[in-house]
Amino acid sequence: MADLEVTVVSADEQIWAGRANMVVARTLVGEIGLLAGHVPVLGILAPGEVRIHTSDGGRVTAKAEDGFISLQNDVVTIASRTAELTSR
Repeated sequence: MADLEVTVVSADEQIWAGRANMVVARTLVGEIGLLAGHVPVLGILAPGEVRIHTSDGGRVTAKAEDGFISLQNDVVTIASRTAELTSR
C-alpha cells in the first residue's frame, strides 16, 4: 500500500511530520478519512482530534482547531492556528 506524506503545523511551529497509511480528521461537514490515491481535498477543520495511522503501525493524535486540511498527490497538510500532540 502506498503512503501519505503528512505534516501537522500550528501558527508558529511544525508539530509532526512523517509517513502514514491513513489520516482521519473532523471538518465542518463531518469526519474525513484520507488514504493514498484519494482525490484532492481541501477542508476546514472543526475543533477536535486528528488521528494519523503511521506507516510503521503506530498512531499519532493531535488536537487542532481553526485551520484546514489539504491532500494533493498523497501529501497531507494540516495547518491550524493552535495544534498540539496528544499522543505519539
